Amino acid sequence: MECKQALSETKGNLDEAVDVLRKKGIAKAAKKSGRETSEGAVGSYVHMGGKIAVLVEVNCETDFVAKTDEFQAFVRDLAMHIAGANPVPRYVTRDQVPPEDIEHEKEIIAAQPDMAGKPEAVRGKIIEGRISKFLGEISLMDQAFVKDPDHTVAEVLHRQIAKLGENISIRRFVRFQLGGD
Repeated sequence: MECKQALSETKGNLDEAVDVLRKKGIAKAAKKSGRETSEGAVGSYVHMGGKIAVLVEVNCETDFVAKTDEFQAFVRDLAMHIAGANPVPRYVTRDQVPPEDIEHEKEIIAAQPDMAGKPEAVRGKIIEGRISKFLGEISLMDQAFVKDPDHTVAEVLHRQIAKLGENISIRRFVRFQLGGD
């Protein structure tokens, strides 16, 4: 029904109808974001003959959804992503990065040789751009998803929320690497 409504809304334009449906999916995900997630699954992934392993906790609203193949596949894919992308374990979202860490990174960027001699306004924009890139690299939700690099982990999560019809949250994860810290 939603496909038919989107097509009539866009007067039969298929590309615009796809965009409308995608926006509705994100809107549905946003509506569900306030709902409690007390069920879910802990997923794991072991890579390179046991040299890298990941555990990830993904929560949803009901055990019915937690047991579906689609949810389980998402949890597995997420664990595989973490194994490959190596986000900082404390940072599921960029909001979790402490302000002092951001300030420290700004100081490092400002002291780099390529920043010398640049006007203050330009320096500020360069620093903000590099901070945004830094946060995108260390925050799980901002990373390009390994199995779908055109979309971030957050976008893939929102698609799952829209598809499964209930709120899903990535609570925490840990990545082990043989010989690592």
